[in-house]
Formats: sequence, structure tokens, C-alpha cells
Amino acid sequence: MKTMKKAKPYYDKFMAMTDAERDAEVARFNSEDLSTPKPLSKATRELHRKARLRGRPKVGKGAKRVMVSVERGLLKKADGYAKAKGLSRSELIGAALRGVLGKAS
Repeated sequence: MKTMKKAKPYYDKFMAMTDAERDAEVARFNSEDLSTPKPLSKATRELHRKARLRGRPKVGKGAKRVMVSVERGLLKKADGYAKAKGLSRSELIGAALRGVLGKAS
């Protein structure tokens, strides 16, 4: 059975080079001219804008954390139901609240 040779990591390849080869390799990365920056394109500007956004996207008017006590057996059943339906616990509770409040209106 033939065994395949592992590829050398780049560091090992770099260290095996002669000084002149290393200098040439490093020079490739020092050649970029940053003295005259170009304006960002519309697409690049949009990518930068999206990168600056932090946190979860708002749904509705945003979210508020609340502490709620729930009987353990009920919570276990709710978690099982949510998992079966591909929902998070928060999504399940939100849907239940919307259902109850929708009926009350």
C-alpha cells in the first residue's frame, strides 16, 4: 500500500529557501503602492457599510429580554415541539403569544 506524502507547510518551504529566494518571495508582498488610494466602488462601499452593522437584525420593533418562570415539564415539551418544528424557543414563545393575543383582539 502506497502512502501519500504530506505537503510541507508553507513555513517549512519558506525556511528551506536560500536567502535570495526568501528576499524575492518577501518582495512580492512589498510591491503594493498604497500612496494613492482609489475611491471605493458602490459595491465595496455597501460591503463596508454592512460590515459595520452589529448585532442581530431587528424584527418588528426589536427584541426585549424577559425573565419568565415556566414549569419544567412544560418547558421540556415546548423545547421538544420547537426542535421538531425547526424553531428556537424564542420563536415558539413569540408565535404562541401572537396566537393568544390575536384571538383576544
